[in-house]
Amino acid sequence: MSLGQCCASGFKHDGTPSGKTEDINGVKTCQWRNPSRGEKRLKLTSKCSLTTTTTTTTHSDISLPKGDYEKSKALLFLTDIFGVNLPNGQLLADSFAENGIAVYMPDYLHDDAISFEDMNSGKVDLMAWLAKHGKDVTRPAIDKVVQHLKGQGVQKFAAIGYCFGGRYVTDLVVDSTASVGVVAHPSLLDVPKDIHDLNNSSGHFLWLNAGDDYMFNKEKQDEAREIIKGNDKQKMVDYEGVGHGFAIRGDPKDDKVRKAADDAFVQSVNFIKANL
Repeated sequence: MSLGQCCASGFKHDGTPSGKTEDINGVKTCQWRNPSRGEKRLKLTSKCSLTTTTTTTTHSDISLPKGDYEKSKALLFLTDIFGVNLPNGQLLADSFAENGIAVYMPDYLHDDAISFEDMNSGKVDLMAWLAKHGKDVTRPAIDKVVQHLKGQGVQKFAAIGYCFGGRYVTDLVVDSTASVGVVAHPSLLDVPKDIHDLNNSSGHFLWLNAGDDYMFNKEKQDEAREIIKGNDKQKMVDYEGVGHGFAIRGDPKDDKVRKAADDAFVQSVNFIKANL
């Protein structure tokens, strides 16, 4: 199944992420247990409200979210095809950590993510890249990080995935590795099979749908909506007038896209905190 050209486009966001990269059980993993201060990031002040904070920069190695937080809980952040080094995902992870959630972003693409520059210059054969990054190659890295974190006392996992990463969030919830899943404009889903599998699982699941999405289009969204109808563990939020990638690679200068991305973040934080 093709990811489509829409999956290979977007905007690189500005900012200096504050996560720390470590080797976790043989897997390069970016982690946030408290973002260092500096760039403007999203912070919830109460349920369903959103503010921004700006402070002076002081970098630290590893620190914990401010105030109490559940050390037995963690969020797995699964990137799109542009991987862990794209600042967009790292800045989002900053924002989750700023809201008291410990975040781990495994490099499940094994340092072989696609760069914006190569994609824009036409150097990338996307289908050949996908063939080299099947589940047999990528999923073991996620499992190694989960295994290590369990050994460190983490008992409950949430997972959030954007585009390519959404495929893995679905699997993690279906096999009960994660009890909470969030996907924004997911790709490579097998509809209706994956939806039925999710609906029969015990996990909580949030769908953040783009109104104009080549991969998870309106027809698939409506089919999924019908399947999960009546399941109070599943929730769908639709964002009309925005395209695939809006939640992580959208144009921050486009007011509609920016507001949709901000709301998707708010929905994600509230859903994870309510159900993890």
